Amino acid sequence: MISIWKTKKNVLKELTLDTLEKGSWIHIENPTNEEIKNVAEICGVPFDFIGNALDDEERSRIEIEDDSLLVIANTPVLIDENNFDTRPLGIVVTIDYFITVSREHCDVLNGFNPEKATLFDTNKKTRFLFQIQYKIAEQYLKYMKYISRQSDRIELILRKSMQNKMLFQLFELQRSLVYFTTSLKDNGLVQKKLLRIRQTPSYQHLLSVFEEDEDLLEDAIVENEQAVEMVDVHREVLTGMLDAFASVISNNLNMVMKTLTVITIILAIPTMVASFWGMNVPVPWQQNEIGFVFVMCLAVTLTIIVAYILLKKE
Repeated sequence: MISIWKTKKNVLKELTLDTLEKGSWIHIENPTNEEIKNVAEICGVPFDFIGNALDDEERSRIEIEDDSLLVIANTPVLIDENNFDTRPLGIVVTIDYFITVSREHCDVLNGFNPEKATLFDTNKKTRFLFQIQYKIAEQYLKYMKYISRQSDRIELILRKSMQNKMLFQLFELQRSLVYFTTSLKDNGLVQKKLLRIRQTPSYQHLLSVFEEDEDLLEDAIVENEQAVEMVDVHREVLTGMLDAFASVISNNLNMVMKTLTVITIILAIPTMVASFWGMNVPVPWQQNEIGFVFVMCLAVTLTIIVAYILLKKE
């Protein structure tokens, strides 16, 4: 799918490949090879620049070829309730066009729509690039708050539960944080490299940076570093919670086994007495009319004694 937008007098207008103008933003989502080829030819972009961004295993990086700048940044994706992953978002900047590429829908780009057209400008490609970098860092922070709430909810359930299901949910959150850490650190390297590139005269025709644009990128770097710190803290907390609750569940299981063992021992006393007096041999009180009462009293007395001893020893 290809969608094309261009800012005209603070209004975001939708275009087509046939009416493509300079300063347009071309967004490509889950494209076919034919669509990639068409965009690459029209915009003068290497085919690999677009194709590489569709590889789910692609890491954040920067590549420059001729008059095209490729920036790949990993964005967070919610898979299900407790499972997160990261997906690459490709950004190609040329002299005339701004291109974004993703294999699936990218939530980071939701904020760039006609309703918020006054907040960005497709003609100002460098600022647009830095705004996307900032939004990516914000998205990580947003998901970190969600993970924090989820871990708190799971913790409350685990205090009363002895099931492994909740531990698996914590493990999924911890695994997601590992993915976040790797992607955030790679994104941070890309952002810092962008700061260096904008000072290189040979690339200033691609990244013409104004003072406010540079401040925006620095803000994105700060947000990204905050996200890295938050992920590290939450990962340590989740690791501690996993170890602690694994021990708690094991201890709770031991308590249950202990209780069942005590009950088994107590029930074994009257069973043993009844077994002795049920033997087909001469036994005390077998001729006595109230012999059964004596046997019951003996069984109850021994049971109480054993229960008292076990209770005293906790």
